[in-house]
Amino acid sequence: MTRKAFRRWFWLHKWTSLICTAFLLVICVTGLPLVFRDEIGGWLDNSPAYASAPEGTPTVSLDNVAATARRLYPGQIIGNIYLDDDEPKIMVAMAPSWAAYAADRSSWHWIKLDAHTGNVMRQSKSFDGDGGGFIELMLSLHKDLFAGLPGELFMGLMALLFVVAVVSGLVVYSPFMRRLDFGTVRTARSRRLKWLDVHNLTGVTLFAWMAVVGVTGVINELSTPLFGLWQITDVKEILAPFRGKTTPTESELSSPQAAFDTVKAALPDMSANSVIFPGSPFGSPYHYLIWTKGREPLTSRLFSPALVDARSGELASVVSMPWYLRALEVSRPLHFGDYGGLPLKILWALLDLVTIVVLGSGLYLWLSRRASTEEAEQELVVSHAVAAPASEAAE
Repeated sequence: MTRKAFRRWFWLHKWTSLICTAFLLVICVTGLPLVFRDEIGGWLDNSPAYASAPEGTPTVSLDNVAATARRLYPGQIIGNIYLDDDEPKIMVAMAPSWAAYAADRSSWHWIKLDAHTGNVMRQSKSFDGDGGGFIELMLSLHKDLFAGLPGELFMGLMALLFVVAVVSGLVVYSPFMRRLDFGTVRTARSRRLKWLDVHNLTGVTLFAWMAVVGVTGVINELSTPLFGLWQITDVKEILAPFRGKTTPTESELSSPQAAFDTVKAALPDMSANSVIFPGSPFGSPYHYLIWTKGREPLTSRLFSPALVDARSGELASVVSMPWYLRALEVSRPLHFGDYGGLPLKILWALLDLVTIVVLGSGLYLWLSRRASTEEAEQELVVSHAVAAPASEAAE
């Protein structure tokens, strides 16, 4: 590496790091509770205990679930019904109308039912939501800083700058390895030089993990435009034969349980876990959209939707997800480390804490920079490390 190339890489590392550091600290701090969101959600959930039921007890009919929801909130629409994999609960999302939801997404509310008995266990406090739980607050900060799509794209840009900073940091660190043993921390010198070594060592050690989390973070922040692209391309083509038809009214809807069973029979190797009702902006105006996923550990994060005609109850299509949404599905568990149980979550949390050290030490190095004997010596080391291969190349 020439001296000029080194300076360019150093400039790139410095400014990409400085631009994204504050936002990356927000991402890392909010990411810690999100890694354990299932466990924290369980601790904070004050719902009654589930009814005792023998293993293999079937879940309550989705028709009964829908009837219960409509009885509690007559005149409202059901957005979706979700069946949890990890505990015997069913969640129903409702809104006053699709128009009300489009105008104000906080009009959404939910009902939690026991999957074996159909008994209502808990409800949102009002149409304005449930007051915003701790996990929801952390997720909003982590994802978009409460700014919606512009916030998502901005945080995606910060994640991209973080990836550039990590890669450029590895390039900048390589000349030091010519003169110093790997892992050297010069504790006998100045405090700033010690933190420089700590920053370099932790950064290069966590390079692979930080790169993976950064890249998957960029992909996750693009979820809204990626799903929007899918809807105006593949989904639009699938729905073309139904163009001109009206969205079915509640009285025209066929049985959601029958639609659910139809998809399970058509896809015996898949597990169905949610039904999105017609009219939803996340589904079809004319169909029940039923999400399915694989049953094996490696395929349980890969989802495929099936469309069932909401009037006739006939299977209309099993949709093949495009490659970019497959990439999004794979990136989510990699980003939060929630595909390997509690041990992997603990590892992810520890790595997150070390990343905070990397970011904090980098910020400290920038704020505490000053001319000193140690810094002059450090620059001399870099000069020698860079000049040596440059001289060899000149010869």
